[in-house]
Amino acid sequence: MPGTGHRPLLRRLAPERLVALTALAAVAAGGVLYLLGLKGAGEAVWAAGIAITLVPLTWSVLKSLVRRDVGVDAIALVAMAAALALGEYLAGAVVALMLAGGNALEAAAGRRARRELTALVARAPRVGHRRRGDVIEEVPAEELVVGDLAVVRAGEVVPVDGIVVSAEAVVDESTLTGEPLPASIRRGGSVRSGTTNAGEAFELRATRPAAESACAAPVRLVRAAESQRAPFVRLADRYAAIFLPVALAVAGLAWGLSGDPVRALAVLVVATPCPLILAAPIALISGISRAARAGVIVKGGGTIEKLGEARTVLLDKTGTLTLGTPEVERIVPLDSH
Repeated sequence: MPGTGHRPLLRRLAPERLVALTALAAVAAGGVLYLLGLKGAGEAVWAAGIAITLVPLTWSVLKSLVRRDVGVDAIALVAMAAALALGEYLAGAVVALMLAGGNALEAAAGRRARRELTALVARAPRVGHRRRGDVIEEVPAEELVVGDLAVVRAGEVVPVDGIVVSAEAVVDESTLTGEPLPASIRRGGSVRSGTTNAGEAFELRATRPAAESACAAPVRLVRAAESQRAPFVRLADRYAAIFLPVALAVAGLAWGLSGDPVRALAVLVVATPCPLILAAPIALISGISRAARAGVIVKGGGTIEKLGEARTVLLDKTGTLTLGTPEVERIVPLDSH
């Protein structure tokens, strides 16, 4: 119904998920037809699944080649095209399903990370109150510039980094530091954006615009982390330019020695790097996403890799580890007292 927000299922599906579901349906339907004795129909379905997956993959690889970047997807592309050409449709359909499934899972992880990043951005201050003489006007936080006098009311989020002009400001800095107890800041002290006014209204003089504030820094870090590639993934793509010609050479050698082109296809299918296409990018971006949801800012996939090797963790203070709300665990009597 118009205006209800309901859309057809196919329009709601992301392109990567649609291709993956198509590849899965092709493998399953072709298998059923093959088992029912309809060999030709089953192979036709598998071939269609390969062809459908080849279209977006070919476009993606061509764009990468224009950037002079040969990734591991190029090996899967060659394997699928060879399977389609040689009539080994099941092998090609399985590679197509693996690749499409990996792309869909990676895209889903990316969407989840962006949702959590959106939640992080939502906590950033949107508006501020600027004093112009005796007039206090509400303006978007990004319009506050260096030198502006901002009024932060009780319970409001500090919109920009600044210097306290009032006698005192009581702010809750837990969103930035993890410290649960409010901090009292005297006149002339610094207050960071993203903290919350836990006392009476106070005034501050902006020292940095909102785009360069302390609250904007975590958002920039998460965005940069999601766009970076971990050393493991970069290493795989870096050597793909070498590995692809080597795989083609070995495949050609297998074909030449055996006289059977299917032997060459077998080499290409085995050379398709399943763990790199499926596991590595998904695991890394999911790690960044999960950390952002927990309030931990990770600078990149390389940090996630290093964290897997960590055996000792050093923490600078107990305030980072506690909730600030102590509870009684047990009462131990001493001489009946």
